[in-house]
Amino acid sequence: MILPMFNFVKNSLKRIYSSITSKLQGLFGLSQIDEQSLQELQKIMLEADLGVQTTKDIIIKLQASVQAGNLKTGQELKSLLERLLVEQLSLPKLELGRVILLVGINGSGKTTCASKLAYYYQNHGKKVLLVAADTFRAAAVDQLESWANKLEIDLLQGLPNQDPAAVVYGACEKFKKEHYDIVIIDTAGRLQTKTNLMQELSKVRKVVSKVLLNEQVSTLLTVDAMLGQNSLVQAQEFQKTADLNGVILTKMDGTGKGGIVFAIAQKLHLPVVFISYGEQPGDLKWFDKVEYVSGLINN
Repeated sequence: MILPMFNFVKNSLKRIYSSITSKLQGLFGLSQIDEQSLQELQKIMLEADLGVQTTKDIIIKLQASVQAGNLKTGQELKSLLERLLVEQLSLPKLELGRVILLVGINGSGKTTCASKLAYYYQNHGKKVLLVAADTFRAAAVDQLESWANKLEIDLLQGLPNQDPAAVVYGACEKFKKEHYDIVIIDTAGRLQTKTNLMQELSKVRKVVSKVLLNEQVSTLLTVDAMLGQNSLVQAQEFQKTADLNGVILTKMDGTGKGGIVFAIAQKLHLPVVFISYGEQPGDLKWFDKVEYVSGLINN
């Protein structure tokens, strides 16, 4: 059974809470909100990696409420801030297809997420096929093979340095012939140049679309939350060529910069689909914007 994300946030995102929530509580306890209070809030939001534009948008709205006489106390600030933060994350919900393509740089937790997703669907009674398409990195194949054996999930892998698109082609044929419910494809995260990588990912996507013509393909980008705003630069490069549908935020238990969730929504206009933390197969949760914001504000 998957625990509500609120419990996950409470138990696993302690660094985020210690860096954001404790500072917010001081503001929420004020009897009078003024310009100095909002300047302090702005500082907290920027330190938490919400990003300049997101922070600016929220502060402007709060200032307008103060000037209109609608925002006077810390408790009123808490209520309005919570609503505004949820609005920042209000993007169309992504319904995942049966074909999931994972992309992202090496070290972003992509291969680990592939294993966690496979475990998630296996627990929901699905017949899952894992595909090790990162043939240029032996460690990625070995890692996926280890997890597949441990979880007793079918894995298709190619030969070292084999054309990833050829591996994916074989996986798509196997998916059809053996009637799998879900196929999860772990792709390369690094080639000789950025251009080579993006061309390879585009080629893989075309193969999937051609062989599995009637299947919805969901391309998810793994983003290392510990990198904060720097991860957005990488994400924007993938977004140009990889036809992204959503984001998986990884290593969330190792960072105090929980505001990256908001920066991704505003800059990439992509929904955060999952949050990944820890190294166990079950350390993956669906992202719920209301529960996430509530956890930040009300801890």
